[in-house]
Amino acid sequence: MSDELPDLRASDADRERVAEQLRDALAEGRLDMAEFEERLDATYRARTYGELEPLTRDLPSHGANPSHGAKVSMVKRQASDDLAGPAAIDWDERMVGGEPSSGLGIAVWGGFSRKAGWVVGRQFTGFALWGGGEIDLREARFTEREVEIRCFTIMGGMQVIVPPDMEVVVRGFGFMGGFDDNATGAGTPGSPRVVVKGFALMGGVGVDRKLRKADKLRLREERRLDRLERREARRAAHVDRAERHRLAHEERHEDRD
Repeated sequence: MSDELPDLRASDADRERVAEQLRDALAEGRLDMAEFEERLDATYRARTYGELEPLTRDLPSHGANPSHGAKVSMVKRQASDDLAGPAAIDWDERMVGGEPSSGLGIAVWGGFSRKAGWVVGRQFTGFALWGGGEIDLREARFTEREVEIRCFTIMGGMQVIVPPDMEVVVRGFGFMGGFDDNATGAGTPGSPRVVVKGFALMGGVGVDRKLRKADKLRLREERRLDRLERREARRAAHVDRAERHRLAHEERHEDRD
């Protein structure tokens, strides 16, 4: 995989797929607990495919021939493929109509932020001059299903954050700067269609998919419970082995007697 776009940014869903493969390897006895915890920590710190790939290079893919190493998929998957059903957004509840709570954000030698449960209208414009802006749509509500986010930066920076299950199209460009796209892709049925456009002059605009806080907390709790269950299973297995050894020892003594 080192020859296949190793610098391509990995998504939260990519990291979760690697984490699941590591859990399978632990359950199958291919990794011990120390190796598992070390690789799992590296997984959630990884930012690119190149950092993820070595973590599963010596492990088989789920259901694959063990003689073939596992690789992280380099193909962008539909957002709906990466979501657990219970955690998916009910987009109908997010469509509130009415008036947007904000249509403009300006940062001049400073910053602006739009996040949490703010109401997004048909169009939002952000401008940053020697400053920065954050436009977070993960908990936002919407007046319409077609949304245009316009980002303009001059020697500044701006970040647009969307949830994994939102349809996103990025059409911006950068001049002596960058207009990065880590988010273009389809969303789940009923999601708004968000088009991000604009330009960055000697600055940068980033568009990224990130889990909502509630999902992060849920996954963190699931991982914590998983670790506890596995530790308890190891303790139980240790006790069981010790008991078998004790019984075998007693049987040998009885045979000699």
